[in-house]
Amino acid sequence: MSHSYQLYSSRKFGPLPKTLRMIADLGLSEVEGFGGLYAASDDPGQLKAELEKAGLVMSSGHFGLDMVENEPDGVREIAAALGVRDVYVPYLDAADRPDDRNGWHAFGARLAEAGKPLQDAGIGFGWHNHDFEFRALDDGSHPIESLLEGGSTLALELDVAWAVRAGEDPFAWIERLGSRICAAHVKDIAPDGTCVDEDGWSDVGHGTLDWTGLVAALEGVGCNHLVLEHDNPSDDRRFAERSIGFLKSL
Repeated sequence: MSHSYQLYSSRKFGPLPKTLRMIADLGLSEVEGFGGLYAASDDPGQLKAELEKAGLVMSSGHFGLDMVENEPDGVREIAAALGVRDVYVPYLDAADRPDDRNGWHAFGARLAEAGKPLQDAGIGFGWHNHDFEFRALDDGSHPIESLLEGGSTLALELDVAWAVRAGEDPFAWIERLGSRICAAHVKDIAPDGTCVDEDGWSDVGHGTLDWTGLVAALEGVGCNHLVLEHDNPSDDRRFAERSIGFLKSL
């Protein structure tokens, strides 16, 4: 399984070259991009040069649905310039979320259609979840299942901790979703009442989730890419150093 670092974790700390050097110095060779990086750089070649200087590869990236639907050529160009192999749409605003099974099924089909030009170009394409996709609807179904049924060609980058925040058993969902999980975000949840200034997130391996067991379960269903992330660290180097160290210990 390859290991990567979601650069969103360090968005508040910059500058980017310093972050990239930090990640490389800690022993990783891959990073995952996010929308703000592409918007901040008019020249993907410059970002590519910074990655190469640090000895890193941006193997995957998050791109907003608007960009994927309305600027597919732009997404393809950025992905080609940076060497991005897999693109994931990471979010849907609350006002745009369906409220029933059929709506989520239709959204999955819409998402798959939007990603077809990328897949035709040889780029993997799928969805990255938060908690709302794992909160049961009135009929007892879960949006994530209807989304993946409607978008049968979609890959899933499973954010395990967000599923847990929705009150779900991550091991049961890993088994249930199986081979649809191509990548996973590796983040941890702090014990209740701690890390309040970090929105209750923890460095990986120092929180409440059984990441030793979760990594084994993910490997068992064929997930081949683990991406470290913290949504709001107070010290990104501390998060990166402790989390990378834990992941490597496995």
